[in-house]
Amino acid sequence: MENEAINIAIVDDNATLRQQLQENLLVSGEVNILFTAVNGKDALDKLLITKILPQVILMDIEMPEMNGIEATSIITRETDIKVLILTVFDSDEKIFEAIKAGAAGYLLKDSKTSRILQGIDDLLHGGAPMSPHIASKTLAFLRTAKNTTKQMQPKDYDLSERETDLLRQLVQGLSYQQIADKLFISHGTVRKHIENIYSKLRIHSKVEAVNKVSAHKWFL
Repeated sequence: MENEAINIAIVDDNATLRQQLQENLLVSGEVNILFTAVNGKDALDKLLITKILPQVILMDIEMPEMNGIEATSIITRETDIKVLILTVFDSDEKIFEAIKAGAAGYLLKDSKTSRILQGIDDLLHGGAPMSPHIASKTLAFLRTAKNTTKQMQPKDYDLSERETDLLRQLVQGLSYQQIADKLFISHGTVRKHIENIYSKLRIHSKVEAVNKVSAHKWFL
């Protein structure tokens, strides 16, 4: 590591673990702890008043008021701070929620202090530190996701039969009014159905709908 201490913050609602982690890291002389926080909201409040922003935040996940994933999403969106998740949770759901929120690394709390310090350093040099167990689960998930994405059907997006029918007609080029006339429903009802379809497919336009249908090879 470089001689200059790295500015970090620790966010964890467990006072004992927070204190122990703080003491273990400070002994190394490699980090400077700007502040500690008891939950995500507390961390955000302290970021607003601190004179120096931390380079890295060690973030727990399950905390009251605002959990670590919510806080990570806001912090990584609004700042250049690197967030290293440090938690006891190793479930697929938690791992990928954290990654989607912008976490740059994911270590378990049973990691040795030297591993956490190395992870902090890795983050500042473009790395993405993960506990071996987490890395294995991540690769397994990505392989599974790659295989299942090609087989996704409208029902997998929670589209009803009526919504699927409407989507089919929409991408065939029918207007809202034409769809309404064909299905004997109002123009407003069609509009509401299309809004629901867009929401479920996470798209925002007819062009995106056509691209989605084409990518999944629906209605062929």
